[in-house]
Amino acid sequence: MHVFEGTVQEASARLAEPGFVAQCAARYAEGHGRPPGEGELTSWAQSWPALTAVLEAAGLGGLQVLLEYELPGTSQRVDALVLGAQAGRPVALVVELKQWTAAAPHPMGAGMLLVGGREVLHPARQVGGYVSYLHDWVPAELGLDVRGVAFLHNASAGLTGSLRAQVAGGPSAGFPLLGAADLPVDGGAAVLAERLQCTGLEPAGRSVIEGFLTARHRPSPALLDRVAAVIDGHDGFRLIGEQDKARQAIHRAVAAVRHGTPGHVVVVTGGPGTGKTAIAARVLGDLCRTAGANPRLLSPSGTLTQQLARAAGPSAKGLINTLTTTLPAALDSRTSVVLLDEAHRARTDPLRRSTEFPNLFTRLIPQCAALVLFLDERQIVRPNEGTTLEELRRLAAAHGHTFAHIDLAAQFRCAGSTAYLDWVHALLTESGSAPRWEGRGYDLAVAGTPRALESWVTAHQEAGRTARITAGFCWPWESPSAPPLLPEVRIPWRDTAGEHLWQRPWNARADGILAGHDTPGRAFWATDPGGHQQIGCIYTAQGMEYPYSAVILGDDLTRSPTGWKARPEKSRDAALANLTPQQYLRYALNSYRVLATRGTHATRLYSTDPATQAYLQELVQPIPHQQ
Repeated sequence: MHVFEGTVQEASARLAEPGFVAQCAARYAEGHGRPPGEGELTSWAQSWPALTAVLEAAGLGGLQVLLEYELPGTSQRVDALVLGAQAGRPVALVVELKQWTAAAPHPMGAGMLLVGGREVLHPARQVGGYVSYLHDWVPAELGLDVRGVAFLHNASAGLTGSLRAQVAGGPSAGFPLLGAADLPVDGGAAVLAERLQCTGLEPAGRSVIEGFLTARHRPSPALLDRVAAVIDGHDGFRLIGEQDKARQAIHRAVAAVRHGTPGHVVVVTGGPGTGKTAIAARVLGDLCRTAGANPRLLSPSGTLTQQLARAAGPSAKGLINTLTTTLPAALDSRTSVVLLDEAHRARTDPLRRSTEFPNLFTRLIPQCAALVLFLDERQIVRPNEGTTLEELRRLAAAHGHTFAHIDLAAQFRCAGSTAYLDWVHALLTESGSAPRWEGRGYDLAVAGTPRALESWVTAHQEAGRTARITAGFCWPWESPSAPPLLPEVRIPWRDTAGEHLWQRPWNARADGILAGHDTPGRAFWATDPGGHQQIGCIYTAQGMEYPYSAVILGDDLTRSPTGWKARPEKSRDAALANLTPQQYLRYALNSYRVLATRGTHATRLYSTDPATQAYLQELVQPIPHQQ
């Protein structure tokens, strides 16, 4: 996704047209389902002409430029991506544009700045994250050479010099920070091209440009495969944008602990795919390389804990634990930084406890020098689980701890489609007042039958792509822990050919990597071979992701003319027994919201309830039965 593609010369000419920025805004709104903000429009109108003028003065007018280029698989956007070729190899130049005239060093380090009262990433660090991300996502066979610069076209020489000094000697120093004094339009083409890292760059052939634009961008390397490298001390797991800001905020608490001042609570909130687990893993890797550290990475989800432990390897044994009601041993209130991922799954018994705060947290917080929690309140799926941002804020105050909150907006799942996540959130509210799905950039459809759903999954699996089916907990689960598994998810349906019955087993309940031949253990159902042959549930899917996701809505959540109707009597989940329909509705909506946001590339929906299925087909284009 980008709002303009053409040569630098063409962009310069279009910018002279009064309606060009408005046309770009319309394209942005079409792709994202919302218009850009006024501040963004102002930035485009001021920064784009400054960039094209410098590029033309550098003799680079024939190069291709993509404005507001959205990084594949994310909702992060590069201000401008310049494409060319050198010695037969395609080259991409990331350009971060800033209108800044002032920026103050952040008191806690070179990675952050204060600009207009806002905490922002250092532009060189921002560029470095984008460059690294493109290296990770663009297929290696393209041979793309990725470079990056930051152009602060209103900045004085003093400001750019100060910003350079802040990153001197570090990895971000490799990405030039250029101000107006560095890129005068009368400075000579050769000098300007050199400073822009574009010496010898020539226009790329159309086939090269098309190859880049149409390439099947591979997703970012699987999260859990990268955790191992982090724990081993390699800086191979990059965070970008808001993720890196969150890491910086956590490190402020870590720095205070290191200097002998414990007592901190940090809460990182964000929806599905915003990178909460990535940040937790990356920070754990940082902490493991800190002398005298005594960190822990905890999660109430056994699935996530086992996946992380396998990825991290034997060296992480004891550092990564499942948090139930028993606290990990050997914590030190002076040095231990505890990272609690999926805090919305913590066993807090909010409906039954008589104390103001969860017993689990009141026991844990005195044993930590800093407690970092990763939370999404919309992923609370059981009445005995979960917490809220405000509860954690009050908990910190009650213990005399500092409190910091970072909210992640940009997401890196669902092909980076904010429009899809917004649509899912609108659909799975009590009223269910979602608009018809018109979004682009994410593949969503409704399957006509469960057989069509499975055929779609099978086709992806046979093509070497991971696909999974999940369902609401609306069928018995009485299979033995290991195979042979009973086909307990049974869905009858009727068409013109007569009556049919589709049946498949739930995922195995056994622990370990393998439950049996071609049957992964429950913690590895989402990732390991054979998982596509079983049906996953909320407890095996939450916290995980896979490229292609099929979701079966059971009879526990049906559509009525007034909105969603909960039918707790249709649930087989003992954790939700004895709830009223109104109480059950919250957890059903949250559960299906989680299931509908596991797919990084595409999602297919199907409901066992005819009225609900008809409602979904009104909102989303159905697919033929054979797909």
